Amino acid sequence: MTGQHAVRRTLRVVGLVQGVGFRPFVYRLATAHALGGWVRNDAQGVTICLEGPSAVADLFGAELLAGLPELARIDSCTVLTDQPIATWSADFGIRHSESDGGSGALVTPDSHVCRDCLRELFDPGDHRHGYPLINCTNCGPRYSIIQQLPYDRPFTTMSAFTMCERCRAEYEDPGDRRFHAQPVSCWDCGPQVRLLDREGRPVDTADPVAAAARRLADGGILAVKAMGGYQLVADPTVPEAVAELRRRKERSAKPFALLATDTAAVSRYAHVDDAERRLLESTARPIVLLEARPGAGLSPEVAPGSNTLGFMLPTTPLQYLLLAHGGDVLIATSGNAPDEPMARTEDEAFDQLAPLVDWFLVHDREIHMRVDDSIARVVRAPSGPATTVIRRARGYTPDPITAPVPVTPVLALGPELKNTVCVGEDRTLQLSQHIGDLKTTGNQQFFEHTINHLRSVFHLTPRRIAHDLHPDFHSTRYAANCADLAANVELVPVQHHHAHMAACMLDNGLDRPVIGVVFDGTGYGTDGTIWGGEFLVGDYHGFERRGHLDRFRLPGGDRAVREPWRVALALLVQHFGPQATQLSLDLFQDRDPFEIDVLTKMAARGINAPQTSSMGRLFDAVSALLGVCDTVGYEGQAAIELEQLIAWDPKPCEPWPLRLLRQDGRLVIDHAPWLRAVVADLTDRRSTPAQLSRCFHESVVGAITEVSAQLSKDTGIRDVVLSGGVFLNQHLLVRAEQELTGAGLRVHTHRSIPTTDGGVAAGQAMVAGVGGASSRSAS
Repeated sequence: MTGQHAVRRTLRVVGLVQGVGFRPFVYRLATAHALGGWVRNDAQGVTICLEGPSAVADLFGAELLAGLPELARIDSCTVLTDQPIATWSADFGIRHSESDGGSGALVTPDSHVCRDCLRELFDPGDHRHGYPLINCTNCGPRYSIIQQLPYDRPFTTMSAFTMCERCRAEYEDPGDRRFHAQPVSCWDCGPQVRLLDREGRPVDTADPVAAAARRLADGGILAVKAMGGYQLVADPTVPEAVAELRRRKERSAKPFALLATDTAAVSRYAHVDDAERRLLESTARPIVLLEARPGAGLSPEVAPGSNTLGFMLPTTPLQYLLLAHGGDVLIATSGNAPDEPMARTEDEAFDQLAPLVDWFLVHDREIHMRVDDSIARVVRAPSGPATTVIRRARGYTPDPITAPVPVTPVLALGPELKNTVCVGEDRTLQLSQHIGDLKTTGNQQFFEHTINHLRSVFHLTPRRIAHDLHPDFHSTRYAANCADLAANVELVPVQHHHAHMAACMLDNGLDRPVIGVVFDGTGYGTDGTIWGGEFLVGDYHGFERRGHLDRFRLPGGDRAVREPWRVALALLVQHFGPQATQLSLDLFQDRDPFEIDVLTKMAARGINAPQTSSMGRLFDAVSALLGVCDTVGYEGQAAIELEQLIAWDPKPCEPWPLRLLRQDGRLVIDHAPWLRAVVADLTDRRSTPAQLSRCFHESVVGAITEVSAQLSKDTGIRDVVLSGGVFLNQHLLVRAEQELTGAGLRVHTHRSIPTTDGGVAAGQAMVAGVGGASSRSAS
């Protein structure tokens, strides 16, 4: 074809554009406009070459941005070349992908089953009817099966399966929904599902899913292969099954996650508002924390002592089929042995889970990267409902995070607990899925596998490696080994709470000094003590510690974390002296007098009783004092149950007196007035535990507001970021935001990056990637 003002225009598109139906979309759009050229994947994203009239190419560009497929997202579209041509062909094609060793392509998170595949799954006339691994370009596994970029079938775990003629025809047809859907398969050529007993012997059945559902209804416990690993599945309406699952998993109190057919089913068991419904039905399909409906038919052992339930909707066709053959709700909790990562392979599943389950429902599509379920909630913030991610994994990872300033190529190794890692370059950061606590060999191997995978997929060679200050953490030792292997790598130690502050700044796109209120359980301070109730002033380059909670003792160290009554005893000894044990408190009832005497002396003399400024531990102590929880079965239990006394009811009350001390130029929150107030109420029996919990929460809110206001006055800084695991407490978070806003401060909280230690790696990446070894700090 010939004409005036014709061009050959080459575009580079970066974003979520691989494995989401983007190339077929480009093909159809170009063909509709009679443009020639081609489109292909590469290691940067997607390259498009257009031939035709300049005005038509302009129109193509506008419609490209306006009509994207559901899972696609364009972050940038750059014109690489724009040359005049005399003639062109209207033929447009999709070329084979190329890999040039560069970086920049974004990998799409795993996606839930789309409506079209769901319709085919339950259509008796469709040839994929009942196929438990049905998928198309708009849904199915992505991150969990990718071995390297570009995202093409030979570079995924589906490379082991040869497509049948029918699947091949769909795969090669640009007009088909399965065009270049890399995991495409069917009954004839794809992975198959099997039901096995705990010895690995196949169950003789024509329908393994229906047979599995019958066993669940009879009270059986199954290990089921999900998108990113195995789940332990049981019927939550059968009390014996739930109790047995708790016994086998050695999980005395932590609530189990629940899987429901749809939001209508969820609403039968929990209160669901419009914002929570949208979050449940979102592309990420996280576990959403909801207010339980009492007496809705679930076993109390699903979430003992809790008025909160965690629900998710199905993400895989196998989950839909299991629910269709049984009830509308199932327990679906992570399939792992205690303190070990989620089982990924069939061998791991049998090694770890055989003692925990009766049956295995497996399939032979391999999982390359284990990805646990994400957890999120809707926070009823003063400005309106807002989603906050608590655990970032399936559905969110590896969705990129955009940095407000460029970063040097960096690898951040994260914390010891709730570990994630982060890689970054220029303005793009990739925060890994949840890994877990780096205390066991299994999680340490998962940690290293994740690092290697992210570096390989995103072609990153770090110039800086960020790690925690603590010298004995696994990540710190790993960093030292990296430095031994590569002399040109700079190690950057980053203080734990500075990383928290930086993560919240990143989450809000901030690049200016802030006041950081960081409350958590444990973090190694620059002075060698345990921090956790911190007021920092700074930015990515450094910080000053301008305030904190007054220190107290942890008798027995880590054991005090598991037994909060020890922390309560230490605080009583600190403020009432040795006669504290004579107070008329339920805390001392039915306890060994000798143990109390030993712990009292440990606290008073500082023997095996490290000092801390941890707000998380103070919450634990108050929980124990009020008789709510004196020994925990899972992390955060004492503080969670203390909040639950007033949960879903954010009305304020009169706080206890606030006394601020000045120590070494820092504002220090004196907890003595609070302890004396609670002891007076407990001994006189004047208030209920719920009333005292509300007073304590309001007192902490008052302290946050007063200290932040004074620091703002001293520094001129009006931005306040709230970070750390204590701010999972919705009551505390909402009330603090209300009061700080009322004081004229700009409040920033976490949204897409977890406020817990799961977000620390992102903050480390910013501190190291922007400031490097020059980062300054003051204790």
